Amino acid sequence: MAEVAEGQFRAGSLAHRVPDLGALELLLAVARLGSLGGAARELGITQPAASSRIRSMERQLGVALVDRSPRGSRLTDAGALVTDWARRVVEAAEAFDAGAQALRDRRDSRLRVAASMTIAEYLLPGWLLALRAQRPDTAVSLLAGNSAAVAERLLADEADLGFVEGLTVPTGLDSVVIAHDNLIVVTAPGHAWARRRRSLEASELAATPLILREKGSGTRQVLDAALGGLARPLIELSSTTAVKAAVVSGAGPAVLSELAVGEELSMRRLVSVPVAGVSLARDLRAVWPTGHRPVGPARDLLSLTRG
Repeated sequence: MAEVAEGQFRAGSLAHRVPDLGALELLLAVARLGSLGGAARELGITQPAASSRIRSMERQLGVALVDRSPRGSRLTDAGALVTDWARRVVEAAEAFDAGAQALRDRRDSRLRVAASMTIAEYLLPGWLLALRAQRPDTAVSLLAGNSAAVAERLLADEADLGFVEGLTVPTGLDSVVIAHDNLIVVTAPGHAWARRRRSLEASELAATPLILREKGSGTRQVLDAALGGLARPLIELSSTTAVKAAVVSGAGPAVLSELAVGEELSMRRLVSVPVAGVSLARDLRAVWPTGHRPVGPARDLLSLTRG
């Protein structure tokens, strides 16, 4: 069987045998106004273009549709029949368009976002405020969790757009980088590291029990990759806020996003400790199911993150 190029139709398809909607709307306007020129003006096209479209439709159908004279345009008997059929087709198309608009309205009435903790706490609030200014009627729900949980939500169709912090894109998702972030070592002012004059070595960091985010979080993924999987947990906690609170209390050092500790560093509740010989940089990404580019409110939110 012969292949058909993309965007084309087989010769026997309805697309070849039935006039397009624009031609049918023109025929209906001619029938209603009794004038090809009046129909052209109503549809916003030139009279020569309208004449050409009628002739093309007549060739396609193999019958004469309109008699043209100095007194105006009159439908032939065949034209009257075709016009009756055209009216039903156009009415069906209007119903189709109304249904499609209802689907878009339903889609645009809500936005489900899934985001890893750092992005959810420190970046998304500003983006969502900007989105609300653009789309005040869109209800937004936010599901916060680690990067692995974000992927699960998207793949289960429980979210329209996601944001993750890890080094890799979860399987089954497409992505785009929206920002960059660095992890830093932080500790309470009273900790011995807060007074040291030289940078930590990677081996010291790996040998020291740390307050860590749970496995599956983007922060933990970056740290494990930087230390070759040798990070030692003193405590594992499931939120950045909990990790910060534990460090401030003096429980031990941690590795956290710069985005998450700006206030604590400026108020000296936490101290940043430089590290030598290890990269803790990471990309922050927007993600969505492969092949399903964000549309509607999800597309608008994605645009705001990259503005």
